[in-house]
Amino acid sequence: MFNIYDSTEEDFNNYFLSINEKTFRSKQLINWLYRKKVTDFYLMSDIKKALQEKLNQDFIIPSLECITKNISQDGTTKFLFKLADENLIETVLMHQEYGYSLCVTSQVGCNMGCMFCASGLKKKVRNLEVAEMVLQVLTVEQLTGVKITHIVVMGIGEPFDNYLNLLKFLNIVNHPLGLEIGQRHLTVSTCGLVPKIYEFAEFPLQVNLAISLHAPNNELRNKLMPINKSYNIEELFKALKYYYNKTNRRITIEYILINNVNDNQKEARELADLLRGMNAYVNLIPYNEVLENPFKRSTIERQRQFYDTLKKQGINVTLRKEQGSDIAAACGQLRSKYLQ
Repeated sequence: MFNIYDSTEEDFNNYFLSINEKTFRSKQLINWLYRKKVTDFYLMSDIKKALQEKLNQDFIIPSLECITKNISQDGTTKFLFKLADENLIETVLMHQEYGYSLCVTSQVGCNMGCMFCASGLKKKVRNLEVAEMVLQVLTVEQLTGVKITHIVVMGIGEPFDNYLNLLKFLNIVNHPLGLEIGQRHLTVSTCGLVPKIYEFAEFPLQVNLAISLHAPNNELRNKLMPINKSYNIEELFKALKYYYNKTNRRITIEYILINNVNDNQKEARELADLLRGMNAYVNLIPYNEVLENPFKRSTIERQRQFYDTLKKQGINVTLRKEQGSDIAAACGQLRSKYLQ
């Protein structure tokens, strides 16, 4: 049997042709699944009975089990979901001025090993299937009654390490008859898998690309992010310039501020030099502390100094408003096992 949420419109077209049905059935099915949120083929009233029975034989309509739902003082909501194989993942809903944004997980565990991040404390168990990513969106909408307007694939795992499933997921949530989340409302974050950045430049949807940088030189980044030993800053920025020249899309640089580690004026000036002349903006993120790691959040004064230095150097920069840290739902705090 096929998982219904693993399928794009093209997949459905191929299926219907294989059973001698017209491809317009694909649009009908997508509309029922994603607009009307119907999970019973026999309730899809414009699909004939014989086809309903055939769909019921050939497809499963799965669900995610919500284990816990924690709500922050600022309204951010963190969901702990159990997958069919008993693995656990976390997903975070954030209320923004522009709508509701969902931080989606792409893997169980993570192999990138960033020193400051809770998500990598458990090594990668497996990639999430397309359906398991799609179901995070559908299930949160069902549990909360809100309409997700923006998606950031920044949860547990490295999205580019689950590349083909990621692309299918983006196509599905963007579909005009489905969830219809605008392509420019979709963001993918990578720690710097350089070959995939080149590939992503060819992806037809105008999806936003965010880079988890967190250090402006190789010596420091090697210590914080093991991926830099495979693809150093020079290789990364060569790929980013190719991506920009190919897509003409601005790139987001994510930079976590860790006290007395990467938040000195030296690093601020190096970051400015690195980005000068690029169409990029920096999202400064005060470090969210994790029990298992020794790092501390940059002081307010050091955050401000770092921000001011970048501003004075002509860099487009913002200092992220903290959301969800009181329930361990903030950037770098998600994990794929449940801790009391």
